[in-house]
This record gives sequence, structure tokens and C-alpha cells, in this order.
Amino acid sequence: MPAIRTHRTDAAALVEEVSSWLTVDADEIDAKFSGERSRIVEAVTDMNAAAAGAGPHREDAHYHQQLLLSRIYQTVMQIPDRPSAEGSVLLHEVTRLLENATLQAEDAHLEPGLLESAPADPKQFLSWLKGIVRRHRAFKHPYYTDFINREARSEDLRTYVIQESLIDGRFDDFLAMMQIGTVGASKMEIAGNYWDEMGNGDPEAVHTHLFNKIYEVFDVRPEDLEAAMTTTDLHSGNLAVLLCRYRHLYPEAVGFLGMTEWLAPDRFRNVVRAWERLGLPEVGITYHRLHITIDSQHAAGWFHNVVIPSADSAYMRRGIARGALWRANSSARHLDERLELARPGADTAEGALPERTPVAAG
Repeated sequence: MPAIRTHRTDAAALVEEVSSWLTVDADEIDAKFSGERSRIVEAVTDMNAAAAGAGPHREDAHYHQQLLLSRIYQTVMQIPDRPSAEGSVLLHEVTRLLENATLQAEDAHLEPGLLESAPADPKQFLSWLKGIVRRHRAFKHPYYTDFINREARSEDLRTYVIQESLIDGRFDDFLAMMQIGTVGASKMEIAGNYWDEMGNGDPEAVHTHLFNKIYEVFDVRPEDLEAAMTTTDLHSGNLAVLLCRYRHLYPEAVGFLGMTEWLAPDRFRNVVRAWERLGLPEVGITYHRLHITIDSQHAAGWFHNVVIPSADSAYMRRGIARGALWRANSSARHLDERLELARPGADTAEGALPERTPVAAG
């Protein structure tokens, strides 16, 4: 087997092979493939190397890397109705290889020295972090302010909601996963946020239920979802799952989800304007209308009750800043891609800050 697997069919075949395990009992997988471990680990390692490299198959390898991780995450993000590979030792090793490659790639987008420049005082740290993100390209991205707001057609909004499903469509589960082990004000803030996601006890007001109403407007079916996902769609969704499922990445989850909620209200205002401009059914925009107000409140509560109390150590501050910047950087790449696909040939970088945001004073 070659040291680096760069051919498209290698990555695609690997994804299909590992995907075929996901509805097989974990012990059966480990027994059946015990002699295949070296081959599989080498193949995943080679795909990761191709995704991180500069060769002609980089984009294809990156897509299949994130597609495989996304499929694996379905084993921990839904209740199975058949045998599941969850718990397989070999699948866990494959997952960790993919996760580590994803985090390394995200770290490569951080400005050297930026995390180390954070103020030690928790309130000053929050001000510093918000200042960086305010000046980031993701904060007022033209995909929302120009395209969605003024140009998007109904088919564009259909694509938009499909691509948002990997985060908006399961935000309640992210909160449920990340709150494990928390205490005090942080736990109460996450709990209150989760209860809002649960419609404060009203099944008809549960936010994922409201989000799914958009699918009814556009006749989006389960089989439509994966085929519509780009590499950056998959990457954004995978990052959210990755940060929320591991306790050692709790600080990164605090930063990532905090910035997700802080950015949402302004973005959703543009979605509501587009919806109204197009005269689409009112039932489909309830989710976005609701979150313009709720996410503003949640972001303020998150900063006050989760970020500031957590930012009393260098370890926590570094992780929170890392997660927040991962969210801003990955979102900017994601939206750049969406804008390019929506308006082929558009100069998405004109007048914008680079993704490697410089250190901001104050």
C-alpha cells in the first residue's frame, strides 16, 4: 500500500467501507477486523495527510474526511433502531484520527501568538475576545448582509436551511452534551438555554420542531440532506459535535457555542427579511424570528454566567478563545464558499479582514 493515498477512489472507498460498519454490532466489528487494523489506520492516516497537503486531491480528501466523521457522529447523535458500531475500539481509533486531524487543521488558521495575548482579567478577556470577533470577516459576512438579505431566491433559502441543519437542527443536543460536569452559574445558564430550546415545556414550541417546519415549506426530505452538504458544511457540524462531546474540550465548546449564539441574531434578521421579501409561508420563519430575541439574551447570559466565571485560569481562557476563533474562522470559510456557490466569480475577499485576524488592542 502506498505511503500517501491521493486518488479519489481511495478516499471514497474508505468512507464507504467504514460507513458499512456503522449498523453492525461493535464487538462484531472488532472481531472481524482485528487483523485489518493496520491497513485501516494507514488508510485513514493517508487520507488525513492528503487533506492537509497541497496536492491535486486535497479538496476531495478533505471532503471525504469530513463526510466520514459526520457519518460516524450519527452513532452518537441519534438513538439507533438497529445494531450500532458505537463502542467499537477500531471505530474509536478511526474517529480519533479524524478528530485530531480536524482540530490540527483548525489550529492552523489561528494567528500565531494570538491566544497568548489574551488579558488575564476575565472581564477584560471577554472584551478582548468580542473585539476580535467584531472585526472578523464572519461578524458581518456579505453572504448574509448582501446575498441573503437582497438577492436570495426561495431555492437559495432552501439550500441555506439544509446547510444550517448540522448546527441549528441539533443545538439542543449540543447543550445537553456540553453541560455534563458543570456546576453553579454555568450549569444553570446552560440549563436555562436548553429549556428554551425545549420550548419551555411546550412540544409545539421545541426549537428543533420549529426548525423542521422550514423543511415542510421547502419539501426537504432526509435523503436530500447529505447530498447537499459541502466540505465546509460538514466541517462546521463536526466541530460542534467534537467540542461538545469531550470534557477536555469544554473550554473550546464554551467559546464556540457562545460565538454561535452571539452571531445568530444579526444573521437571522437577514434571513427574516429575505423570507418576507419572497412572501414565503409564515410557519417556516418562526424559528428565525424567535432566535433574533432569544439568542441575544442567551449570548448575554452566556458571556456573563459561563465565560466570565470560567475565564479565571490561563487554561480556560486559552480554550475559550480557541473555540471562539475556531467558530469565527470556520464560519467565514463556510460563508465564503456559500457566497461563491451562490454568485460564481464574486470576489469574496474584497475589503475584508483575512481569516488570520491580527491581534487587537484592548
